[in-house]
Amino acid sequence: MNLALQAAMAEAGETAESLAAQTGVDPKTAARWISPGRVPQPRRRVTVAAILGRDINDLWPDVLKRREPQWLRKWVDWEREAVALRWFEHAWVPGLLQTEAYARATLAHNLLAPNEIEERVASRLERSAILYSNKPVQLVAVIDVMVLRRPLKSHPAAMKAQLAHLAEMAELPHVQIHVVGEDAGLYPGLQGGFILGTLGDGSVVAHLDHQVRAQVVDQAEDLVALQQTWEAVRGEAFSRKQSLSLIKEAAQTWT
Repeated sequence: MNLALQAAMAEAGETAESLAAQTGVDPKTAARWISPGRVPQPRRRVTVAAILGRDINDLWPDVLKRREPQWLRKWVDWEREAVALRWFEHAWVPGLLQTEAYARATLAHNLLAPNEIEERVASRLERSAILYSNKPVQLVAVIDVMVLRRPLKSHPAAMKAQLAHLAEMAELPHVQIHVVGEDAGLYPGLQGGFILGTLGDGSVVAHLDHQVRAQVVDQAEDLVALQQTWEAVRGEAFSRKQSLSLIKEAAQTWT
C-alpha cells in the first residue's frame, strides 16, 4: 500500500474517481496507484503530484531507486498499469514468473558485470509484485515446451526449483500458463517472444525483446499483427490443466 499517496489524497479531499477525471485514466487504474508496485506514467505522476500539492519523490520514492536498465523503464511503467498481460516465450520462463536463482543463471550468460546482474535480478523480482498485490494483474503466459527442458549448465539445481515455482504460480486464479508441445512443429511464435499489455481503458501496448534492448510497440498495425500471432500461438498450446501436468512432470526430471 502506498500510504504516502493515500494520505495525500485524503488530505487534499481527492478520490480515485476525482484523480481519474483529472488525469484522463479509468477510475480503476487510478485506484491501483495505491497498490504496491503500481506507479503512474511519468506525465501522470507530475499531474497527480500537482493536484495533491506534493513532491513527486514524496509520493513515489521508489522511482529514484529503480534497478531496471534505462531502456526498459518505459515498458515497466506500462506493465505496472496493465490490468492484463498476454506473454509468449519460446526460450525462457517469463520474467515475472522467474525465481531468483533462475533469473541470475539466465543473466549470467549476457556478459554483464556482477553488479549489473544483481541489479537486474532485483529488478525482475520487484516487477513480479504486480502478481501479488490486492488487485493482481491477470497473466496468461504461453511457453514452448523446450523452456521446461533446456538445462542451465552452470546452475543445474535451479531448474527443479523454477519449475516447481511455475507449477505453484499456474494454480493461482489470476495466472494461466499454457505449454506448446513439440508436436506443434514450426509455428509463428518461434520468431520471438513478446508481451501484450491491456490497460484499464482497454488500449493495448506491446513489448518485444531483442539482443540489445527491449522495444515498446504501440502502433496500431504492429499491435494487430502481434495479436494475430498471439491467437495463432495460443491455439497451438495445451489446455491449462494439461499444461500444469506437463510442468509438474518436467519438474520431476530435474535433480
